[in-house]
Amino acid sequence: MRNTPENSLKIALKACRDSFVSVGFFSFFINALMLVPTFYMLQVYGRVVTSGSLTTLAMLTLIMTGLVVTLGALEWVRSRIMVRVSTRLDVLLGRQVYKASFKRALDSGGMDASAQPLNDLTGLRQFLSGNGLFAFFDAPWLPIYVAVMFMFHPWYGWVAVGSALLLLFLAFLNERLTGPTLAQANKEHIGATLHTTKNLRNAEVIESMGMLETLMDRWGRRQRNVLLLQSGASDRGGIISTLSRSIRILVQSLILGLGAYLTVDHQVGPGMVFAGSVLLGRALAPIDLIIGSWKGFIAARSQYRRLNDILDKQQAQPERMSLPAPKGNVQVESLVVAAPGSKTPIINNISFNVPAGCVVGIIGPSAAGKSTLARALMGVWAPQHGVVRLDGADISAWDKHELGPYIGYLPQDIELFEGSISENIARFTEVDSEKVILAAKTAGVHEMILQLPDGYDTVIGSDGVMLSGGQRQRIGLARALYGNPRLIILDEPNSNLDEVGDRALAAAIQQIKLTGATLFVITHRTNIVSQLDRLMVMIGGTISHYGPREQVLAELNAQQAQRHATQAGASVASVATRKGDADEPYDAQSSNG
Repeated sequence: MRNTPENSLKIALKACRDSFVSVGFFSFFINALMLVPTFYMLQVYGRVVTSGSLTTLAMLTLIMTGLVVTLGALEWVRSRIMVRVSTRLDVLLGRQVYKASFKRALDSGGMDASAQPLNDLTGLRQFLSGNGLFAFFDAPWLPIYVAVMFMFHPWYGWVAVGSALLLLFLAFLNERLTGPTLAQANKEHIGATLHTTKNLRNAEVIESMGMLETLMDRWGRRQRNVLLLQSGASDRGGIISTLSRSIRILVQSLILGLGAYLTVDHQVGPGMVFAGSVLLGRALAPIDLIIGSWKGFIAARSQYRRLNDILDKQQAQPERMSLPAPKGNVQVESLVVAAPGSKTPIINNISFNVPAGCVVGIIGPSAAGKSTLARALMGVWAPQHGVVRLDGADISAWDKHELGPYIGYLPQDIELFEGSISENIARFTEVDSEKVILAAKTAGVHEMILQLPDGYDTVIGSDGVMLSGGQRQRIGLARALYGNPRLIILDEPNSNLDEVGDRALAAAIQQIKLTGATLFVITHRTNIVSQLDRLMVMIGGTISHYGPREQVLAELNAQQAQRHATQAGASVASVATRKGDADEPYDAQSSNG
């Protein structure tokens, strides 16, 4: 059977295995030193009180103090190790989880875009650096503490066994009563947060059309469901936690009475009255801590499962051999493409060739598959069938990091990222001022940028200036033209442009032609048709016409003339039929059958 390769989460945990072993090693000595107060108490009652030797008391106190200081140092080292482990996990997994989040958003067409995996990694890291985890390292010492109590007296041992079993049962009950509910509450909370994030991105639409109250009501219903689940789990967990703590305090108090009885009966020494209570409290403390921190453990377990799932689904990209810089020859063969997560094709079996340096216009009605074709040409959406080739190589065979600088893309919905305008144009690589200015001038946006408060250093985003739709589109065009792209795809590049912007776009297309890059322009407007070399008409996910611009326009005009002629003929025939019906006498008997 073929072994499934381990994901990066399991690999990272294996890399930290030595650190976990070290924590276990330190826990051994920490728990051993936890016996120091008990034995100090026994020695004080057994030696000092009976002998009255202050020298013995001083030496015992000095030894006890040194051991307790050592205990504190070991606990500090153990906590620092776990902090280092949590930091190392974040370093090892941060980029992988970020990439997995990006891949999931890409595969879902943006419908599942969320930073939740990164939040899960943060939550898991915080749990590892907290005190709740140490209870799991200390719990295995319970049998040793119980064995020591049996050495004191069998009744002490059986009391410890009974109380430990009772607390373990409460821990199991806590898991059964709160685990599924808390997991469901976390799931609902994540869904509500994601829904709210999407709504906030469309604040202007919500405000303009008065949708806020309705959406708040929907959010409120989901939030109330989350609160009900959380409060129900917290109530049950609180009862069990309180019961556990009360039982531990009660048993520690009762064992004092048991010790007093055994002392009066001369079965144990006076020191064991208090030593038994202290030791029992230490033995039961890890179980009590586990119950108290169970909510955090449930959250960490859910976070681990989600991270494990998303990293399992992330296909490790194989290393690609570097290919020569592309020239821009595009070949599409029997291409069938559906939206991510859907099996219904949007593009059905299309094929065409575009030589390097050609400018192709893609027109057609809405939902014809134009934007889907753009995504397929860049390799963003994987085809169900067929292939898109760039310079003869499957677009998916290119290393995306190496291919990226040779691709220029202007989507319909322009998104500029938080940072300066020069950083946005340079795609957040090292800013080359000459290339940035050249791209801006080619896009006809150089003068506009100079008029902004800080020119190319103007910061945009939440802490910077807000740009209009036309400004964002023209800066997005400059970003698409930055560097030396060989394949450029502009999706509705003039949807937000005024007359000045249209002229700048036409000039930009002429400049692109001079560079020899291959350009696809998706548009509904006809004012840039004269700039095109070839024209593609898409209807219903297929190509109805493709070829030189003049040829396709002639075919479209001929079709339109034929359609008008057919409609005119049908109108004449309809008029003639109605006239003939009017001239024919009405036969009532014939009508009645």
